[in-house]
Amino acid sequence: MKVSKIGIVSRFDQQDALDMVRKIYDEFNSKVEIFFSPKTGQHLGITDNCLPVEQMRNAGVQLIISVGGDGTVLRNISKMEDPLPVLGINLGTLGFLVDVPPEDAIKDIADVLKGFSYTERSRLSVYLNGKRLQDATNEIVLITARPAKILTFRIAVDESEIEDMRADGIVVATPTGSTAYAMSAGGPIVDPRVDASIIVPIAPFKLSARPWIVPGNSSIKVEMTIPEKEAALVIDGQHSYNMVENDLVTVTRAENPARFVSSSINGFYEKVQSKLS
Repeated sequence: MKVSKIGIVSRFDQQDALDMVRKIYDEFNSKVEIFFSPKTGQHLGITDNCLPVEQMRNAGVQLIISVGGDGTVLRNISKMEDPLPVLGINLGTLGFLVDVPPEDAIKDIADVLKGFSYTERSRLSVYLNGKRLQDATNEIVLITARPAKILTFRIAVDESEIEDMRADGIVVATPTGSTAYAMSAGGPIVDPRVDASIIVPIAPFKLSARPWIVPGNSSIKVEMTIPEKEAALVIDGQHSYNMVENDLVTVTRAENPARFVSSSINGFYEKVQSKLS
């Protein structure tokens, strides 16, 4: 299906990102209707067709072009209950979620506008004491809020306790997030096609504590069990919440996945080799 409406989100604290958005706008404004996130439009002096990304689906937008790095993608996906397909232009550093280098942006966008396919990646629904928070595309992290203080966690999968440990924190990640914080904490790299969640302790004070890979439809519960300690619950590095004793985090598979526009860039294993070697 040919694309008639697109949305653009970008970093607005970097001039090269804004310059790229302007270049995209100048090239494609006469070909498709373009919507902007409000702050991107503001920094470009554009007032027409400015909408929060979470409202773009209702306006008929068919895909989002994200200009920046992985953080830009994650921040905007977290705002959408049912995420639109995203094409990432890489103006960040590593860039696992942003496939297109800036020099190829105009050509690749032109190809996508003729019609595109996309892949779906599972996300995590996150609840703190029963209150739903933002969904996670990469991971949730429970980590000590005070340096050099260790926390105690009780972890259960589908009501079966698997760990009661002291550690600096816990990462619960999707396969997409397995190459992010989870990997740095010693977790495995998992192909995004695998239906699983990854549980990785951060600096555990227990020789037998190891990462777990559990079915993607599992219900994972993490409870803080030691008084007078504070932790931070961080979702995709974008949203942070305080936790104290007896607070309970529940993680399940989200109803709606993240969606990424398929590109001509090499596949997952080639990407791992090129970016992490």
